[in-house]
Amino acid sequence: MAVPQRAEIASEQGDAVEELVGEWLTVPDVAKRTGVSARLVRQQLQERQLLALRLGERRVVHVPAAFLAEDGPVPALRGTISVLADSGLSDVEAVRWLFTPDDTLPGRPIDALRSGHKTEIRRRAQALLL
Repeated sequence: MAVPQRAEIASEQGDAVEELVGEWLTVPDVAKRTGVSARLVRQQLQERQLLALRLGERRVVHVPAAFLAEDGPVPALRGTISVLADSGLSDVEAVRWLFTPDDTLPGRPIDALRSGHKTEIRRRAQALLL
């Protein structure tokens, strides 16, 4: 199974999303951390349970580490990715939005999502469309 074609190249966006996220994992790293096969991780990427960006000179596919719970993707992430895409955000823009600190939240949207504030984060993501 090939790596998803949707993985955008972050450097083409000309932004600092790589530094904003901090910890990134390759597909094999995600598989090792969650105890599943790399094939399943690629399937999760294709099904949009996770987002990945191509980083670095070699444009290797990377997933933000904060997208993972102990046993796989953060459960509320998939629906939130869909809402962000429906709001017109590219994968790079979605990752940037999820990791940008927000003074009206306790931290970043990804932190609030991981803490169980799915409804509020999706409401804010839907508001991006307006």
